[in-house]
Amino acid sequence: MSTVNIHEAKTHLSRLLEQVERGEVVTIARAGKPIADLVPHVRADIVFGALAGRLVYDDAAFDDVDDEVAALFDIA
Repeated sequence: MSTVNIHEAKTHLSRLLEQVERGEVVTIARAGKPIADLVPHVRADIVFGALAGRLVYDDAAFDDVDDEVAALFDIA
């Protein structure tokens, strides 16, 4: 892990991004105080249907209206 100041980060952004691509973490500091980290991006793929069969709900009560909630919206 390396630490650079803001001016150096602006001047050498491409080089710093190459370091991050190699898996390193780069900390950007202002007056020696860390303010941001450059870290490798972690891709999170969306898988539709991944929870199929793992979530259950009561079909009979799905459309029921709670009396207290209905009173709040004056739909009772």
